[in-house]
Amino acid sequence: MSDWTLEGKTVLITGATGGIGLAAAVAMARQGAHLVLIGRNQARGLDAISEIRRRAGLERAEFLRADFASLAEVRRLALAFVAEDRPLHVLVNNAGIMNTSRKLTVDGFEEMFAVNHLAHFLLTRLLLGRLQECAPARIVHVASNAHAFCKGMRWHDLSHEREFSAFPAYGHSKLANILFSNELARRLRGTGLSSNALHPGAVATGIGGNNGIAGRVVPMLLKPFFRSPARGAATTVYLASAAEVDGVTGRYFYDSKPVDPKPWALDAHAAGRLWVRSEKLLGDLLQP
Repeated sequence: MSDWTLEGKTVLITGATGGIGLAAAVAMARQGAHLVLIGRNQARGLDAISEIRRRAGLERAEFLRADFASLAEVRRLALAFVAEDRPLHVLVNNAGIMNTSRKLTVDGFEEMFAVNHLAHFLLTRLLLGRLQECAPARIVHVASNAHAFCKGMRWHDLSHEREFSAFPAYGHSKLANILFSNELARRLRGTGLSSNALHPGAVATGIGGNNGIAGRVVPMLLKPFFRSPARGAATTVYLASAAEVDGVTGRYFYDSKPVDPKPWALDAHAAGRLWVRSEKLLGDLLQP
């Protein structure tokens, strides 16, 4: 059995000012981790730090602001973190959005694909060197069983310009999370870094709340049937902290157990193709 623990380790969590991200941060702070919370709203970030300090009983968190709808901001965040020469032992790619209508980012990408996949691809790539310096280290991707809403990557239309439907487009971005995790695991074998993805379950969070009244009312009506953020965060915390998954990589988890995603999420050719395509889309932003 590995002696891995979170005590004294630095964990960076994207989308950490509410929902699953905040619940995971509280749980990991209680295990002795130092948390670096990423979010786009400064006030919510400071509130999250206060909540972690209150619930975990220790000052184990700091907040860095970045809007993942801007790839330039993601790059700025990553390079600033690296420049400070701080350790990084766990990266949790948790931030996510769900839109009911097609929206574009400042970079011209469909927003769910950009925030849920491209931003995390960029962040991870720019932080890989620091993670390798601190190996053994872990990368955890919060994906979703929503990848069942599509049947593969839309190579001809990654930004859903020709046709947009909310749930398939969201599932498309979550499929990208799993494919990225798997390809990353393949490329990192033997380095001491692991990469795993997970399905948190249907969780009562604020995701989708940016879609007007319907985006707020529907989740409220469904909330009694959803998991709490703490329960939804349990598998994230498990993959970041459990000694028994040391060395486990390239897997997909649900309720802290490895499960098989849909066959198209296990397509190694598609995973490699997505890696190359993402590199091409990001271009010079990937340069350290």
